[in-house]
Amino acid sequence: METITAFIEAHVNYAHWVTFGLLILAGLNVPISEDLLILVSGVLASTVVPENLWKLFFAVFLGAYLSDWMVYWMGRIWGPSLWRIRWFSRLFKPKRLEQITHYYNRYGVLTLLIGRFIPFGVRNALFVTAGIARMPFRKFLLGDGIACLISNSTLFALAYYCGKNSTSIMSYIHVIVFSIFLFSLIGYICYKKFRTAC
Repeated sequence: METITAFIEAHVNYAHWVTFGLLILAGLNVPISEDLLILVSGVLASTVVPENLWKLFFAVFLGAYLSDWMVYWMGRIWGPSLWRIRWFSRLFKPKRLEQITHYYNRYGVLTLLIGRFIPFGVRNALFVTAGIARMPFRKFLLGDGIACLISNSTLFALAYYCGKNSTSIMSYIHVIVFSIFLFSLIGYICYKKFRTAC
């Protein structure tokens, strides 16, 4: 990820195109952190290229949203035959997808809204399951669109604010580091519990 971040910074005038392309690749399960791309874009928009604020925001939103569509349609078109592909069967265990299907049946679109905030490959499992379960595409578009807008706007705004106020934030760096550690730990525990449940 450091190489990707350095590449974006070196080509900062094209950062919105690079970010968009990388988010599309992340949707294909290339190991690229969607959250980190959103955070880097927010910081760049507030510090290096403020004139590209809206380009970066729309690149982040559309890149994430369109990559979700791709995963949905993979599940919808190929369905269970996806498990014949080795990398797919390693990433998406049938038990995990059964659990997500249960959540869809029980909570509906709310599963998308909550699941959009969970990293570590859970998002793509949600989208492929929606496709396999043949969730109506309009329903998926609406639910995922709202979830994507909320999660991406939150992360982007947070990064933008931190970049804009970096000098005052530096005085509270120990609190920030502790908070990041705490949220990472909570996220990791939630991920492990979710994985164990699946």
